[in-house]
Amino acid sequence: MTYRVELLPSGVQFTVAEQQTILDAAIEQDILFPNRCQVGACGMCLCRLVKGEVSYQLEPMLTEKEQAEGWVFACQACATTDLVLTFDE
Repeated sequence: MTYRVELLPSGVQFTVAEQQTILDAAIEQDILFPNRCQVGACGMCLCRLVKGEVSYQLEPMLTEKEQAEGWVFACQACATTDLVLTFDE
């Protein structure tokens, strides 16, 4: 199964497979996505979930407040639905 990811405000869209991280899918499809370490340590891929749901194999280092605000680490998050993401605060 695959899911559609839309990045705001650009409207760029790409697909992500089940159990594939959002960042891996973006890189694989030549989508510009901020990243550095690709393991959740640097925070470069941090983005906000506008719509949809993600899951993690390992819980990310996010505060409860950050999680409630919808922040996700794209290098660690896998889509469980279609997603809309933004880098805007």
